[in-house]
Amino acid sequence: MIIVHSYPVAVALCVLTMFCWGSWANTLKMEPKSYAFPLFYWDQAIGYLLTPLLIGLTFGSLGSEGRNLFADLAQASATSYGWALFGGVVFNLANMLFMAALDLAGMAVAYPIAIGLALVEGVLVNYVAQPKGEPLLIFAGVAAITLAIVLDALAYRNVLGASPAGPRRLRTGILLAVGGGILMGLFYFLVQRSLSPDFSHLEPGKFGPYAGVLVYCIGAFSSNFVFNTYLMRHPVQGEPVKYADYFASGTFKFHLIGAFGGLINGVGVTSNFIASKAASPAIAYGLGQCGTMIAAIWGVFVWKETKGASRATNAMVAAMFVFFLAGLSLLVTSMLR
Repeated sequence: MIIVHSYPVAVALCVLTMFCWGSWANTLKMEPKSYAFPLFYWDQAIGYLLTPLLIGLTFGSLGSEGRNLFADLAQASATSYGWALFGGVVFNLANMLFMAALDLAGMAVAYPIAIGLALVEGVLVNYVAQPKGEPLLIFAGVAAITLAIVLDALAYRNVLGASPAGPRRLRTGILLAVGGGILMGLFYFLVQRSLSPDFSHLEPGKFGPYAGVLVYCIGAFSSNFVFNTYLMRHPVQGEPVKYADYFASGTFKFHLIGAFGGLINGVGVTSNFIASKAASPAIAYGLGQCGTMIAAIWGVFVWKETKGASRATNAMVAAMFVFFLAGLSLLVTSMLR
């Protein structure tokens, strides 16, 4: 397998993760409103599963280090399989709770609660598990990025107006965002428990990055038969859909767009785990979750979501990018001290 030893290369992969995690949801905007979200989620889940398989068969089976993909899968212990699969299930549930919170309470409420909580919790948990880097710089960077997320949410609230959700919907949305954020902050740590501490000298029974991510994605995909089936029957909004609707209302183009979104997301998560030892799990996860700011860049500069906004809102957007870049710099620098 091809293993990353260089810190700059690891940071570059984490930045790739950031762009992927902040960009894959654009494919949802490309789908017609008539194509129900649970059906789109099946398409992206298929792309999310196939991507680490393809990467594992190529990069994970080349080079002279470590084990190839199938040898790695064959030697792993049941415990390692359990942690990776469980991490996939936890991530998938977290993602669905977060998206439901977005729909109920809006971006201005869901993003700072869920993603801010996941970022802080994820970096803290992963740093305690594998302390690496200058802690003061790491947590200062996390604080700056969290502030950037809050500013992002405030700017969108100004653009979109007060939340249209009633008190009950808003309260439900907040609870879903908290639940999604807590779970989102844990999945990375769970998968890391299935991985060898050192990719250069793989521990027997533990996964290398390629096999570990593939098993994690199998867990995420398999859990859709429970979570997404429930969402199809009890959608947050819109009419319930059946499995037959996947073929009746979804054209090849619709399926392709959704699968492409899953491919982008899959490239991001695979890149992140490949880089996690050279960059440290805490920094890799923290940089990856900066994808929220990439999503904001898409919204501001491509989708023109803040067009015609007030001067105060534009100032918040500008401050958001300043704090985001500052936090990013602090996280990267923390490994150089």
